[in-house]
Amino acid sequence: MEIVFFTGAGISAESGIRTFRDSDGLWEEYRVEDVATPQAFARNPALVLHFYDLRRAQVLKAEPNAAHRAIAALETHRDHRGQRPFTVRVVTQNVDDLHERAGSSQVLHLHGEILKARSTKDARIVLPINGPSLALGDRCPLGSQLRPHIVWFGEEVPLLAEAADIVERADVLVVVGSSLQVYPAAGLVLHARPDCPIHVVDPAGANTGIRRVQHWKDKASSGVPELARLLISEYGQ
Repeated sequence: MEIVFFTGAGISAESGIRTFRDSDGLWEEYRVEDVATPQAFARNPALVLHFYDLRRAQVLKAEPNAAHRAIAALETHRDHRGQRPFTVRVVTQNVDDLHERAGSSQVLHLHGEILKARSTKDARIVLPINGPSLALGDRCPLGSQLRPHIVWFGEEVPLLAEAADIVERADVLVVVGSSLQVYPAAGLVLHARPDCPIHVVDPAGANTGIRRVQHWKDKASSGVPELARLLISEYGQ
């Protein structure tokens, strides 16, 4: 059975990573136009790099929470025959590495990864960032300035088609900590097969426009482990 988790900012918020849309979110201190667009980087790269240094430091201090761990545990769960009944894939809007640190092995980052940098000359060149900072003068092997490996506003989402393929193959789709308001990513739920159950774990719920959705109006750290237990009891014994 293939279970796909589509995760958003809400799951990381419980690990202490400030979200953009909350009242105390990062956008309260910075204008989107100044830190999260290609034009901003061309105009003031030092400011953009500083903004992402702050975010990277936040991620490095954070730890996976119970929701991240429950998702990873499903991947390694064994039934009474010693078989692993679940293939678990994560499609996340988050740029942190908390899913990976919890143990998930198949994670697709729609909006990039904060702990990586990429070439401004060849987007295929992606490198790990050694330490919390990416500075002016840090260059790729081609000699061009490195930029955060982040999908900025106004840029295409290069992994969107791959994410849609993953959702289309899902036997169960679980949306966690996402309001489904950020497009085009929010449209991924529409790629689920008509017979695919959809669960939404979020205190405020989410408007999917799909009738078969089961809402778990709970925070991720308690709702996801509860849902994982249900999936094991139904499909993983």
